[in-house]
Amino acid sequence: MTCRIAVFGTGYLGATHAACMAELGHEVLGVDVDPAKLSKLHAGEVPFYEPGLEEVLKRNIENGRLRFSSSYEEAAQFADVHFIGVGTPQKKGEFAADLTYVDAVIETLAPLLTTPAVIFGKSTVPVGTAERLGRRARQLAPAGDQVEVAWNPEFLREGFAVKDTLHPDRLVLGVDQGRPGRAEEVARSVYSQLLDEGIPFLVTDLATSELVKTAANAFLATKISFINAMAEVCEAAGADVTVLADAIGHDVRIGRRFLNAGIGFGGGCLPKDIRAFMARAGEIGADEALTFLREVDNINMRRRTRMVELVREVVGGSLIGSRIAVLGAAFKPDSDDVRDSPALNIAGQIQLQGASVSVFDPKAIENSRRIFPTLNYASSVNEACSGADAVLVLTEWDQFKQLKPSDLDSIVRNTIIIDGRNCLDRDLWVDAGWEFTAVGVASERRASTLP
Repeated sequence: MTCRIAVFGTGYLGATHAACMAELGHEVLGVDVDPAKLSKLHAGEVPFYEPGLEEVLKRNIENGRLRFSSSYEEAAQFADVHFIGVGTPQKKGEFAADLTYVDAVIETLAPLLTTPAVIFGKSTVPVGTAERLGRRARQLAPAGDQVEVAWNPEFLREGFAVKDTLHPDRLVLGVDQGRPGRAEEVARSVYSQLLDEGIPFLVTDLATSELVKTAANAFLATKISFINAMAEVCEAAGADVTVLADAIGHDVRIGRRFLNAGIGFGGGCLPKDIRAFMARAGEIGADEALTFLREVDNINMRRRTRMVELVREVVGGSLIGSRIAVLGAAFKPDSDDVRDSPALNIAGQIQLQGASVSVFDPKAIENSRRIFPTLNYASSVNEACSGADAVLVLTEWDQFKQLKPSDLDSIVRNTIIIDGRNCLDRDLWVDAGWEFTAVGVASERRASTLP
């Protein structure tokens, strides 16, 4: 069954969801207040980098199933199924999530709803938000109780967003169980193709659906910080964290995924979501349950400081006057997202300590330049590494993982490389005469001083 759908917000989440809903055969209107985003989307251009999304976007604009507008009035008249896909950034000076954009959708859309409608939230929000928004929507809408708010959290991985939308590993829907309505029926219609594939569909209360996303992100953040804590122990004990991760990862209760030690996590989700989770837990009287997330956050941030220390050590104790090549600026490969990027943060810290820093990333240079305009940005690996005293691999792009010592031997000033993501072949670089440092592996000097 074809549905008429409006998607509010055309950032990473909203644009992806709008394009993919059209790909499933629905008629979709993407709504945003940002003229620059709308202009690009009208032209079939994605305003960020996400593999495969531009092809889906162009195909559905051309076949007439997808269009964009700034008009809430048009959206209210066009659709009776609405998705909220706006951002929920961290509040300035606080851990809590800023719900300004989510609230604005309800405040603007609800007064225009004169006929029955279902509003599905996809944005990551603190538990209790959906119930509050439902009450507010019913108060504002001329259709009153015929307007429902349900929650359908997203589980997108940057670099895999199209796949995660069209072939997710599960669908979660939170409904107001005290007010039976059409939300589940409508969701089953919207996602009928996915359900026909046998994708699990979990229907919960509103609070549980909100907690699913934040709990998942908290777990992943904890797992990443755990292995990074083990990296600190390995460096002190003369052990190898990668082999350690391989060994414990064979335990089916633990698993190997997300056990890659490195410079920590970043991006627009994990850091702000675990902080918002802690803040909300405090508000509802469950703060002690999540105090461990403070240490998860601390471990993660400490990895950045440790990388700066490593760089200072390998160039002789002071960064002043040194030339450092940084390969990678995005917080992860296959993305141009530099929000809370460990790589870019480290590059900035190194520069502040007196080094000349040259950064190269295949996709994230323009976004990086807006945040750190004082860094030097190169147009290639060779340009970034020219005359470098040390080369840092801080984002595990395939292009960097496939580098060979011979690619850089004649370009750098000193054959020193630091693998911040444990993604390089150590033996390859060591055998070629390079000084190689990786995260979670003790240097010979440290190992020899153990008692």
